[in-house]
Amino acid sequence: MTSDAASASPFALNPALKASQPRYMQLAQTLLSEIESGQYPVGSQMPTEFELCEQFGVSRSTAREAVKRLVDLGLVVRQPRIGTTVCARTVSTGYRQSVADVSDLYQYASETTLVIESRQTREIDAERARALDATAGETWLHLQGRRHAGNPAEPICTTEIWIHPAFRSIQGMHGPLKGAVHAQIEKHFGEVIAAVEQEIRAVVLTSADAQQLNAQPHTAALLVTRKYRNRRNQLVELATSIHPADRFSYSTVLRREWGVGMKDR
Repeated sequence: MTSDAASASPFALNPALKASQPRYMQLAQTLLSEIESGQYPVGSQMPTEFELCEQFGVSRSTAREAVKRLVDLGLVVRQPRIGTTVCARTVSTGYRQSVADVSDLYQYASETTLVIESRQTREIDAERARALDATAGETWLHLQGRRHAGNPAEPICTTEIWIHPAFRSIQGMHGPLKGAVHAQIEKHFGEVIAAVEQEIRAVVLTSADAQQLNAQPHTAALLVTRKYRNRRNQLVELATSIHPADRFSYSTVLRREWGVGMKDR
């Protein structure tokens, strides 16, 4: 197929991508249309960058940037040694977070902005200590703020963060923050986040949360709790976020690991 393949696509331009854009945008639109048409079903593999170069006569950087646009739209996820997998057939509204491994949490933070509105050191009680795998009486750093994906008037979540006493002297934890808090801890203290425990629950927005989020009270929301642990399994950071249901979705791809005692069926 020639480099004019994308412009010859019979599909109408999706409003999620702008018309009259560079070659990578044209290619992204063609691939998006093929996903929407069912040519690449959810769960299937997209062509590799090399295959896209061969098929459409484009450069490696053009193919890579086109696929990145699909990732940004929440249609595909990229995984090391696996490739690019279709995770949705249509573009959804709101912010979609696609996670394949811990590194994707850095991507989420880099694409959004956390506005830290409160920073305090707080002595924790017995109940809080249990949640933090800590000892009552310890003094942790406590942050509160709101995260948005470009429109501060419609935050994608409120966020509450607790940071271990060993790292509470961290600088820069105020105002708008681009990037992940745990990445800042790694940078300033030479720490390594080795594992993240995540729990997602359905909740209803309280009046206070709804006011913070400019959302309707008593409507559906997601409560996301993440525990960031180092290589010693020590809890470095606990982050709790509340997302209005219509502003956030979470996408992941699970694959079977074939091992002893399993056979193809």
